[in-house]
Amino acid sequence: MSSPSPFDSELAPVWPRLRRFAYALARNAADADDLSQMTVEKAFRSFDQYQAGTRFDSWLFRICRTVWIDQMRSQTRKAAYEAPPEAGEGIGHDPRAATDAAIDLKRAMAAMQRLPEEQREVVALILVDGFGYREAAEILGQPIGTVSSRLVRGRQALLALLGVETSDD
Repeated sequence: MSSPSPFDSELAPVWPRLRRFAYALARNAADADDLSQMTVEKAFRSFDQYQAGTRFDSWLFRICRTVWIDQMRSQTRKAAYEAPPEAGEGIGHDPRAATDAAIDLKRAMAAMQRLPEEQREVVALILVDGFGYREAAEILGQPIGTVSSRLVRGRQALLALLGVETSDD
């Protein structure tokens, strides 16, 4: 087995500290691993520029910081001219239906908050969460007739708050 190279000998004791520093910059483990790897690759390629007798750790940390800054600048430039990859998934799809549904849901949830608590509970259990009348009655500890009555009144109030005309008036 051969002895470690001068670069490996210098890197080994510094590696854990470099990794911690990369994590402090990147703020997540995967990006820190990538940053550490890029730093070591760049340092290895330019090891002939390292001046023996100076602090290897300081030299390596400066390289790490420079690589990080270069990455951030590159990402900023890229973000200015490119959409994120997930944005391409919706190309060719008309977003209006999903947008309308989100708006309708938001309006419905806001209207539900204006219902009296006893109606809101029943509407939430039966119309939103899909429980049956009997299950809702058991959850609330109420007779099934009470639950049914509250649901009818709650549904009517909710439709009125949403401005929907019903034929059962």
